[in-house]
Amino acid sequence: MTTRRFFLSSAATAGTFGLLAGPVAAEDAPPSPNDKARDIIRDARKIVAPKGIEELRQVTLGGVPQWIAVRGRDRRNPILLFIHGGPGAPEMPVSWLYQSPWEDFFTVVQWDQRMAGKSVTGTDQAAILKTIGIERMTADGEDLVAHLREQYGKRKIFVLGHSWGTVIGLNLARRRPDWLHAYIGMGQMIYWPDNERVGYEFALREARADNNAEAIRALEAIAPYPTAEGVVTFDQVIVQRTWVIHYGGLTAGRRDFDYDLNARRIAPEYTDQDLKESSNNGVNLVKLLPDLLKLDFRPVTRLDCPVLLFCGRRDYQTPSQVSAAWLKTVKAPKKAIVWFEHSAHMMHIEQPGRMLMHLVDDVRPLAGDDVAPDDRPGV
Repeated sequence: MTTRRFFLSSAATAGTFGLLAGPVAAEDAPPSPNDKARDIIRDARKIVAPKGIEELRQVTLGGVPQWIAVRGRDRRNPILLFIHGGPGAPEMPVSWLYQSPWEDFFTVVQWDQRMAGKSVTGTDQAAILKTIGIERMTADGEDLVAHLREQYGKRKIFVLGHSWGTVIGLNLARRRPDWLHAYIGMGQMIYWPDNERVGYEFALREARADNNAEAIRALEAIAPYPTAEGVVTFDQVIVQRTWVIHYGGLTAGRRDFDYDLNARRIAPEYTDQDLKESSNNGVNLVKLLPDLLKLDFRPVTRLDCPVLLFCGRRDYQTPSQVSAAWLKTVKAPKKAIVWFEHSAHMMHIEQPGRMLMHLVDDVRPLAGDDVAPDDRPGV
């Protein structure tokens, strides 16, 4: 599948906003060919530990029902909230690829944000699209953290933001540090113009080294990218991302994102209707682009909770050199950067063993006495 299909899924091209006119009623249909695979994965992942937790449910955040999946083998473990990227690219339907080992050490929460994933199904999409914005979605995140603390009796939780999710995550760390054991930024976004410029320079450099006339022509046509004022258009973003992905800046060694998109088709939490209705993720980027053009976390030089950055050495989707430079300016109770040398932007999938190791060794101990003393896996 192409990058345009990943971002747009046919939704943001001219005229297709009419697809967002309102709730889509589920139709009676025979079982999907994917249902058997979903059943197998669901059964294999079933949590049977007596102190475990396995929930898939809706919560209302900012007046809008949104879906969360809560999974762990011991409910006494600390909570880790994964805030997905995109925008509009939920992590829940692909989490079955990598998450199960995390569930020995954390209660992991996957959240489908408004206008993303299962949270799209059966909603008035046109109405909710009007509410999309950094401030509103950060407030949703605050509501969700408050809910998790109350629902599961936790003083604090961990927040892990990925890509676009780092915008919400870092805002939470700034506003509610007393609610967090730590904030983990994975593919951290800091300053939109710098992120875009570095990714563009990478793609053009690789295209020239490859003598790829098509890529060179497409990239040079959008120069200067971004403009001196930091402005880009949606179509220019798509051109840049197309060639960043082609040259492994999203997933090292891969020229497309098909492996992820295909895994979503058999997600045990999803139905065909969920996949159909949530395919319009490009509209979220269109709506958020004006906010993102103004994104600038460079003035944030103090955080009152621990902060860790997980950085892919080959990440040119949200280039790691930008966030690494920012972290040097930050004062925090604890800060650290973890480099994934053989990863780009998807290090949790590209190097899952190393991801688990750092979550267990570097992150989980920060929960301190908020973890029961006999919470060893299997107890």
